[in-house]
Amino acid sequence: MSKFLNRLEKKIGRYAINNLSLYIIGGYAIGYVMQIFSPSITNWLSLNPYEILHGQIWRLVTWMLIPPSDYNVIFLAIMLYFYYSLGTTLERTWGAFRYNAYILSGMLFTAIGAFALYLVRTGMDPNPGNAYGYGMIISMMISTYYVNMSIFLAFAANYPDMQILFWFIIPIKIKWMAYVYGAILAYSFIMGGAEIRVAIAASLLNFILFFLSTRNMKRITPKEIHRKKVYHQQVNRARTVTKHKCAICGRTEEDDPTLEFRFCSKCNGNYEYCQEHLFTHKHIK
Repeated sequence: MSKFLNRLEKKIGRYAINNLSLYIIGGYAIGYVMQIFSPSITNWLSLNPYEILHGQIWRLVTWMLIPPSDYNVIFLAIMLYFYYSLGTTLERTWGAFRYNAYILSGMLFTAIGAFALYLVRTGMDPNPGNAYGYGMIISMMISTYYVNMSIFLAFAANYPDMQILFWFIIPIKIKWMAYVYGAILAYSFIMGGAEIRVAIAASLLNFILFFLSTRNMKRITPKEIHRKKVYHQQVNRARTVTKHKCAICGRTEEDDPTLEFRFCSKCNGNYEYCQEHLFTHKHIK
């Protein structure tokens, strides 16, 4: 998986969308405003396999505009800001291409799961008239909620010991929140319907592919990225080490490329002087 992503990044990495989280939040804002002015608009935007197979192909994209929850505007704004912060941090950690791949693959797995569930249900039902109903149920149950939660899981895996203020009051390490969320996921998967299970499985599959099945996972951890940054800084400093330095004034060829430097044969040791101090310095015995 890691090698595949590396090869893919070399070929198409330049097309990655920078600051993708901002565009996602902007899309949710558009979808939320559309819902305010026309509550039924969701019926035309949602991921409905039946309608998509009958020509409404725009739904393959527009379902991503529907906010992951129907909370009031204040709570929704707080939640989206939280996920924006997580997403931008992940993008800085992984790079734009890898973050793009993570988000888009989550969306893709969710859409594939929705179609697979639809085809299984219609294939097992001898009454073709029920196909429309199956499509409606899937469109109402599957959203971007679990895709967004996979961002939280990825962030917790990268920064498990980061402390945040839960409800702006309670300090808590994000790994404990991830454990609680994992328990909620398990409960929802067991008690939920097929649509919920498909959405959860799609988000977890995305997470697993990027973390548990990646042999070179260490390459994108914050600790490894910091180590590489320090290493490159040291290399750059080593490259800028000067060859000549005056023992009196301390100037180097970096300060003035026209300066000339000479060693003094009368000094005891390898002392080098610039042209201004070569004949005026006191000899070191």
